[in-house]
Amino acid sequence: MGTDGGSKELKLGFLTTIECPDGSLIGGLLVTNHFGRPLEFQCTTPVKANRTQEVLYGPTLLPFLLGEVIGQTLVEKMNVKPNLILIEQELAIELQNHISIPVAILTDVEQIVEENSAFISEQIGKNRLRFDAGHQTGKSAIESTSRNIPTDADLGEPFERVREALSEAVKMGSSR
Repeated sequence: MGTDGGSKELKLGFLTTIECPDGSLIGGLLVTNHFGRPLEFQCTTPVKANRTQEVLYGPTLLPFLLGEVIGQTLVEKMNVKPNLILIEQELAIELQNHISIPVAILTDVEQIVEENSAFISEQIGKNRLRFDAGHQTGKSAIESTSRNIPTDADLGEPFERVREALSEAVKMGSSR
């Protein structure tokens, strides 16, 4: 096959977690091409803070678990590194402080987001992406990649696949 003009294929990461029946969290990261076809999927084992961590971390516990423990671990495990990682949980934006890949929070366009100066937002397909204003790489990454994303794309759909895959993993784990 010929070259594609040297443009690298856009790879999007979809990172989310589900809560297990015992209250632990399990995280998954799906990397797809710009057509939404899976390139790689990784998930964590269930993660649960102990009582001491709950006390010591207080309100910073969830961002720590989502961003550092789950998110960073998954990104490091991936062989296929995405150009951009999308998250659903706002607290997982903590991940941006630990990796060089830009991270964006996915919200529906209909969802009214109070314009917070800490975030820059950009509409892509049917969704709105919000970036931490302190990390300008996110905005430039989406400006260069958004041309490859169809205008009718629903970037929320791959999260459903990740949650379903995680639910399956939890079921398989509990049947052992």
